[in-house]
Amino acid sequence: MSVIVQIDSHRIESDTGATLFDLAKRMDVRIPTSCSGNGNCRECLVEINEGGELLSARSREEDHLQGDFRLSCRAAVETDSGTIRCQTLQRGAIRIEEHGVSLPCLDEVPPLGPAVRRDGDRILLDGDEIDRTAGPLHGLAVDLGTTTVSMRLVDLETGRIKASQSFENPQRFGGSDVLARVKFDTDHGGRLLRRTLAGYMSRAIESFGVSAGSIYELVLVGNPVMRDLFFGLDVYPLGQMPYRSVTEQEFRDGQHPDTSLSKRGKQSLLPIHPNGRVYTLPLIGSHVGSDMSACLLATGMAREDRTVVVMDIGTNTELVIGNRHKLHAASCPAGPAFEGGQIQCGMPALEGAIERVRLEQEMELEVIGGGCPVGLCGSGLIDLLGELLRTGRINSCGRLTDDSERFWVDTNNNIYLTEEDISQLAQAKAANVAGLHLLHQNYGIDFSDLDRFYLAGGFARHIDLDHARRIGLIPDLPDERIVQVGNAALEGATLALLSVAAREEIGKLVRGIEHVELEMFPEFFHCFTDGAQFESFHCRITEAII
Repeated sequence: MSVIVQIDSHRIESDTGATLFDLAKRMDVRIPTSCSGNGNCRECLVEINEGGELLSARSREEDHLQGDFRLSCRAAVETDSGTIRCQTLQRGAIRIEEHGVSLPCLDEVPPLGPAVRRDGDRILLDGDEIDRTAGPLHGLAVDLGTTTVSMRLVDLETGRIKASQSFENPQRFGGSDVLARVKFDTDHGGRLLRRTLAGYMSRAIESFGVSAGSIYELVLVGNPVMRDLFFGLDVYPLGQMPYRSVTEQEFRDGQHPDTSLSKRGKQSLLPIHPNGRVYTLPLIGSHVGSDMSACLLATGMAREDRTVVVMDIGTNTELVIGNRHKLHAASCPAGPAFEGGQIQCGMPALEGAIERVRLEQEMELEVIGGGCPVGLCGSGLIDLLGELLRTGRINSCGRLTDDSERFWVDTNNNIYLTEEDISQLAQAKAANVAGLHLLHQNYGIDFSDLDRFYLAGGFARHIDLDHARRIGLIPDLPDERIVQVGNAALEGATLALLSVAAREEIGKLVRGIEHVELEMFPEFFHCFTDGAQFESFHCRITEAII
């Protein structure tokens, strides 16, 4: 008799008493830790998928954890037979593009003008000396998402991207959406989420292989909750009407000129130069954050005369419509479904994720990395829904037409989609559709009036437009009006890192954006309900506006 323990894709036979942390080391699976497994840092998180009852009871150090999360250094095998399956929160690098596509910021690259520059052997930040060295000057651009974190190491003297890293946001043990994180942080004294994230970010920075003392500035963007958690601010106001960050309220009260934030490197909990700086672009309002400011920078909105939409799809979808003369913004609490969260066989865009599905005579699957499928990422989920709808296997309400409880994608690897999964995806889609409906209505135009629709977000670069239109995730616009720009937030953060002038440009633009509170519209519930249907919504939008 034996216990089989699987961590990510690695398996091992275990003795009674062995901790998951020890077993991971035996299998050469790296679990982040800064305390060598004594329970103090609380970074060695794993999520238990099967066999949690075969492990030791939660320890005092795990009192803060919810659901199926455990500290691997405290979870020990307590039986001599059975199977335990779990996954780390750093299963591998999430796929990110080296650059987005069709972005104005890449077509007209401004001259380098970072805040950090060299004057002989003097290193200056905003003109003030912070170091003396002949060594390299590095900066970091970071897109801090609710579900994923993407980072770039950039040479500040050449503008060249030297390395990239991406991983799942380890804060998901505190909840899968921003409001859950707000509650968790409020209930636990405002430290655990920040410290856990800092630990994972530190490991990522160390993997770049450069001296911490050579990193002089970090430009971080994210939604207001993620941003304020990183800076150690009180996020409780973001969970209560009118959902304003403390910095937004202070700006409204005239205490600050804008809603940007900065702190010295030594205050960041990260391995960067202590006299360096962490800076974030200004947020727009409520739950429309600095990540959307970065998207607007990347798409050249400050110089745009056409009427365009930027839709950054994520756990918290953010929307902006207009041009440099008039801009309206809103946010949609979509949840993590389209990023693989709360879906039984869902996962981020890691190796092993199914990213393409075709239902022909036989099931046709494309898997990231080309190996055995492990689960379904966002683009694969949209493909699957589109194909199920096209072939009549689901109806417009998302019900399986053969009255089964699940649709099998890969029986050999136990990958399937349930009706509950479909319901989660329908609700996520409905939030996005309602946001698009109401923002266009408030702006006073129909979708047919749009000149360009920028589809941003980590997985949005890889979705099939036909399927996205078929299920009603995006407007029924021709391909030539839709531009899949990928992670425009990371592109914008990179541009801000390399150009103080770009920061000033977007700062001026953001101050003129009107934030639209969707929950105040009496039509919101109707739009949400309508948006939960799996069908094209162009005609319905036109009718709703009229």
